[in-house]
Amino acid sequence: MIISLVFLAQALCAMLFISDIFSSLFGIEARPLSWEMREMLEMGAALGLVIGAVFGGLAMRRAVADRNKAQERLRRASGAFMDLLEERFAEWALTPAERDVALFAIKGMSTAEIAVLRATSEGTVKAQTNAIYRKAGVSGRSQLLSLFIDDLMRDDTPIRPPHPPSANAA
Repeated sequence: MIISLVFLAQALCAMLFISDIFSSLFGIEARPLSWEMREMLEMGAALGLVIGAVFGGLAMRRAVADRNKAQERLRRASGAFMDLLEERFAEWALTPAERDVALFAIKGMSTAEIAVLRATSEGTVKAQTNAIYRKAGVSGRSQLLSLFIDDLMRDDTPIRPPHPPSANAA
């Protein structure tokens, strides 16, 4: 309500000043205002500008605080995701190489890209991803990623029990 009134006062004063400029510019004759009335209008306009600046400053301060809170939440969520990854990798007893491959796979990299980054063959990466899927109890990359998304969205701490390796696993 107050902001609306300040906006209305500023708009009225702006219209008055603009009409005064246009009337002088185009030679439109208008009945002159008394100096008292002109002073009141100018004081009102100045007060409106000051109030507008104060409200603008407060809004900017709130926006910066909101942005900082959002950045902090994102930082915490990112840290929580990495903690969750490490926890699951430990539960599944992934080797260091499998951890690297799993992380790259979760980031969305292709088998070929992972092979280049790890300086290994695509066949090795495929074998490692299959071992990761078996240990995690999933059938593919999308299910693996789904585990972590579900974990982040869930409030309870036990996420998913690790699956014991099958007897025929090498």
